[in-house]
Amino acid sequence: MKKQVKFTQTHFEQLQQELEYLKTVREKEVADLIKEARSFGDLSENSEYDEAKNEQGKLFSRITELEVILSNYTIINEEAYTTEVVTHGSRVTVRDFEFKEEETYTLVGSQEANPAEGLVSDESPFGKALMHKKVGDIATVDAPDGKIQYEIMNIEK
Repeated sequence: MKKQVKFTQTHFEQLQQELEYLKTVREKEVADLIKEARSFGDLSENSEYDEAKNEQGKLFSRITELEVILSNYTIINEEAYTTEVVTHGSRVTVRDFEFKEEETYTLVGSQEANPAEGLVSDESPFGKALMHKKVGDIATVDAPDGKIQYEIMNIEK
């Protein structure tokens, strides 16, 4: 059984738009590149043709990837967000016990994760440790250097 991918309605719409763009606009652009490269003659020594074919392969690969993702997904119900416990979509402020620093993260599905922007996957060790915790609870993350503890300081929608 395939694992369902979770994301917000906004991210779902972004993926649908990307797929539509790739299948319509970008696919035609790449086909035109291949057609133009073929017109240069001998394909065995035609770097433009090789490059266009590589681009086509990347394009078809991304289209297939998006189709697989969009064939098995769950939309995170943003209306169900709560400030009582950490769930998908929660914006959580935590305090690192060791360094006494506070940081804020948003729990999202793995497809939307971008730690540099504070978007943490619910499937990551950190995300799993935060799930279902309340303000004041301690989340313990198993890291390569040992256990790291965070206190849940605030939960927002």
